[in-house]
Amino acid sequence: MKKLLPLLMLVMTAASCVKDNDSENVPDTQINVSYGSHAQQKMDIYLPPQRSSSTTKVLVMIHGGGWSGGDKSDFTAGIAGVQQLLPGYAIFNINYRLAAAGNVNPFPAQEQDVKAAIEYIYNRREQFQISEKFVYLGASAGGHLALLQGYKHTSPVRPKAIVDFFGPTDLTALYNNSALAALLLPQALGGTPTSNPTLYQSSSPINYVTAQSSATMILQGGIDDLVPPSQSTALRDRLNTAGVANQYVFYPNEGHGWGDPSATDSYLKIAAFLQIHNP
Repeated sequence: MKKLLPLLMLVMTAASCVKDNDSENVPDTQINVSYGSHAQQKMDIYLPPQRSSSTTKVLVMIHGGGWSGGDKSDFTAGIAGVQQLLPGYAIFNINYRLAAAGNVNPFPAQEQDVKAAIEYIYNRREQFQISEKFVYLGASAGGHLALLQGYKHTSPVRPKAIVDFFGPTDLTALYNNSALAALLLPQALGGTPTSNPTLYQSSSPINYVTAQSSATMILQGGIDDLVPPSQSTALRDRLNTAGVANQYVFYPNEGHGWGDPSATDSYLKIAAFLQIHNP
């Protein structure tokens, strides 16, 4: 996770922003903003200068960690690089309740929290001076949550695009084909596909793909021993069948997360993808 967001300072230069008389002229950073009553329901907010409720795009970042670990701080070191890569985007880096032994915060708590965070942001568009042009980006479990939110919960906002770094897409298939995931999933979901098949089905993003689904970029490592490439290719094929715009980026020698040069290449490709699908 922490290797995914290099600062990108060597390859990026910030684009100039056109002055908007209706927007603020200074950046605004807010750390640990609560969107719910639980201690883990917090987000960090990075609002760009000269923002506008008609034009400023939104990037929601969702960390990984097997639904039971990780933190928004995993992305923090890379925020400056993302701001240079995507100048003018408002960035919301969110936490969510983590599952733990003893049936603490089992799924769908994480799904519910992402939904609540999105609604919190959307309902404060005028306050933040941001538009309805949302993009979701997540890695690993965060990729799964980004896809699930984007495909399953299309109200009040349908994202313009989703960026998925090696996120699980079919939880039953993942349980059956990844020994490591088979250890994580029962704790997160409170059971197995046999004991709770309905939850596994309702928590699998691949089951919510339609012709109206958001444009999706999928990034996958070829030697990922936690989320195998079959999870990503199955989603790619489902998107193709439904006629949904997508791009599959495969790094044959990378595992579950990667550093440079693949990380910089990933974000350059993401920027190009968003220029097309969230212009």
